[in-house]
Amino acid sequence: MKSILVPLAQGFEEAEFIGIVDVLRRAGVEVLVAGLQGACNVKGANSIEIKAEIGLDNIDSEKLDGIALAGGFEGMQNLANSPKILQIIQELHAKRKIVAAICASPIVLHKAGVLSDEFTCYPGCEEGINAKRLHEAVVVRENIITSAGPATAILFGLAIVKALKGEETYQALYEGLQMPLLKL
Repeated sequence: MKSILVPLAQGFEEAEFIGIVDVLRRAGVEVLVAGLQGACNVKGANSIEIKAEIGLDNIDSEKLDGIALAGGFEGMQNLANSPKILQIIQELHAKRKIVAAICASPIVLHKAGVLSDEFTCYPGCEEGINAKRLHEAVVVRENIITSAGPATAILFGLAIVKALKGEETYQALYEGLQMPLLKL
């Protein structure tokens, strides 16, 4: 079974976090929800609390197929200030495993030294990043997947599923989630 770390940091963007975890679990991916401060409740940007199932210190990065970072400005800052998160990102990237970030969290990828080429993020969060921000919902460049913000969380999760589980699983989930109806 494929395994993805989704770290939970104080100030995370709730819609992004739920979108990522929900889509990955629907696809049969083992999602490790790890709190920076251990297995405890963590308050998001909009005061919704979610319980971290495990502490970050208990994660064995050797067993991971990737990491996916939710955004939220405070959450992103807490992720960026975690040496363990930066180390895991660098290790996974060196092994060409999935390194994914949405909204403000591509800043964490930049701080870890793995973001290059083209990416997307929440408008304004590209400041100080020496790479080209594209105005797209999701950008996939090799093993790096980035996404723009809360409304793109399901698409972001689907892009991670496609990279991990292939086109068939992606397409089944895309249809099952009723994505084709999103045309306004």
